[in-house]
Amino acid sequence: MKFSIIAALALVVGPAAAEIYLQEQFDEAWTKRWTESTKWKPKAEMGAWKHTAGEWYADENDKGIQTSEDARFYGISAPLKKTFTSGSTDLVIQYSVKHEQDLDCGGAYLKLLPGGKKFDTAKFGGDTPYAVMFGPDVCGSSNKKTHVILHSNAKDDNLLIKKEVSCETDDLTHLYTLVVRPDNTFEVFVDNKSVRSGKLEEEFDFLEDKEIKDPAASKPEDWVDNAKIPDPADKKPDGYDDIPEEIPDPDASKPEDWDDEDDGEWEPPMIDNPEYKGPWMPKMIDNPDYKGPWKHPMIPNPDYKYDDEMFKVCKDGCTHVGFELWQVKTGTLFDDIIVTDSLEEAQKFAEETFFKKKDAEKEMYDKVQQEKRDKEADMMDEMDDDGMDFDGMDDEF
Repeated sequence: MKFSIIAALALVVGPAAAEIYLQEQFDEAWTKRWTESTKWKPKAEMGAWKHTAGEWYADENDKGIQTSEDARFYGISAPLKKTFTSGSTDLVIQYSVKHEQDLDCGGAYLKLLPGGKKFDTAKFGGDTPYAVMFGPDVCGSSNKKTHVILHSNAKDDNLLIKKEVSCETDDLTHLYTLVVRPDNTFEVFVDNKSVRSGKLEEEFDFLEDKEIKDPAASKPEDWVDNAKIPDPADKKPDGYDDIPEEIPDPDASKPEDWDDEDDGEWEPPMIDNPEYKGPWMPKMIDNPDYKGPWKHPMIPNPDYKYDDEMFKVCKDGCTHVGFELWQVKTGTLFDDIIVTDSLEEAQKFAEETFFKKKDAEKEMYDKVQQEKRDKEADMMDEMDDDGMDFDGMDDEF
């Protein structure tokens, strides 16, 4: 009976409501919530944030914040509505990124940060301790990845994911979602499609190796690890060393105008000797004493210990989010940030924001790009009408 009463109460109460720690859509009051990093770098090195919908959008009144000056650092942070402490619920971080520039080198990652009342918003920057660093980073043609970096309390270190996660690099808005679960697993979504998932201990270096090389073992001195040996029965042929590397060219003849008195005694040019085979080496045969590569024996690592709390990146509580970036070419726009304990809540927010806007944004983007192409074509036509002959310019020089 007691079990039935508890079960009935659970059905009445239902599942716990999702907790939203931050939901940011950058309305007109956004500057009251976000603080720029004024004491991180010299003012001349810091770039300004622009409140805008960008060049292409679904709604010009739906704005985000965008980097606006080339070759600058960018720092800005905001407090969560309440502290998130890792425990029995998921940690979900989600936000959108749009690169309107031809991005060659620049970060676009978001950080989840501890600090509480001691968090120094003015000094927030690259050296500020963080719990999670997540989001795209592009620099050159080879470095295009989504950072997934989690803090390990046991190691007091920030751990990079072992196998890189790719990122989107086109000019449209994309949605990035990270989930860290209490069962010590994680998952990364891009545009709500799962692109990586797994166990924390397998994808990050949270734990020490289960086995280590036996420090008491070493390769025996008489260990034979040469697979081949010279054939003792193979002998160098008689006269082998008498064969020269080069010989006079038999097809060469003294020029008719050669004068021995003026030019000296004529000698034919030298060519490679086809009979020369290089320094003699005996042929190699299988070594009858070969034992194969020596393998260091492994033993259980005395320092290995499974950590049930790998997922607790915010063990002592996370209180802020922030962007601290360096961008060579600017134009990255951020919007629709949510920090919650429910993937379902984050996906619902994505439907209300990202997915609601994406098709109209793409339509406007295509229109803008076509207008640019038409304008360039018109400029070329005007040049032709003015009689500018670029093909014949070389004739004048």
